[in-house]
Amino acid sequence: MNQDLVDEINYLIDLLTKSGFFSTEEVLEIVEEQFIEYDLDFSRFNISLNNFNNKNFSNLEKTFNLLAEKSIIGVHNCGYDFEEGVDDIYELYVHLINNKYSVRGFCFYTFEDVENAIENNVLKITFGDFQRNKDEALEIGKAVYQELSAVGFDLKWKESVNDSIEIMNFDWDKKFDESKEYEIEGAYALYTGVIDEK
Repeated sequence: MNQDLVDEINYLIDLLTKSGFFSTEEVLEIVEEQFIEYDLDFSRFNISLNNFNNKNFSNLEKTFNLLAEKSIIGVHNCGYDFEEGVDDIYELYVHLINNKYSVRGFCFYTFEDVENAIENNVLKITFGDFQRNKDEALEIGKAVYQELSAVGFDLKWKESVNDSIEIMNFDWDKKFDESKEYEIEGAYALYTGVIDEK
């Protein structure tokens, strides 16, 4: 096996384990799928979960939970990239509406955003409303900004619907927790649970 390929596989394993969203079995499954054409024995690669402390991630989770009380749904690890994230958020919206839940707007970050946070300590949060109303989208952006600011995050935002909110100096520290679900399934369960409690 050539060194470039080994480095590529090790990078992906490192990224997936640092993200804190996947079990060792899921990491192996993703890596095998990604490099399926090479017919490799992946048992020689070391996959062990991170030992992060969840300090920053807990504050992010807390923010998304509080936003649910304001009818704004927050999704962790929403799709791989921006386009997939938008597709996922609208799929989630359809599920909510079909089950008679109302929702003002959304915020999310993608796996690409997680990678950027791990590499560059900046996490981008995308926000908006589902009706593509710029005034309402801006109000949602302000609400997201306010909640992120309240937990002490260092933020950068031009107060425009065309710009993501960036959490600066963000040390990605999510630890894997098999008892919790994220992505759109986890967001749906959290949001409907909060709304039902109201």
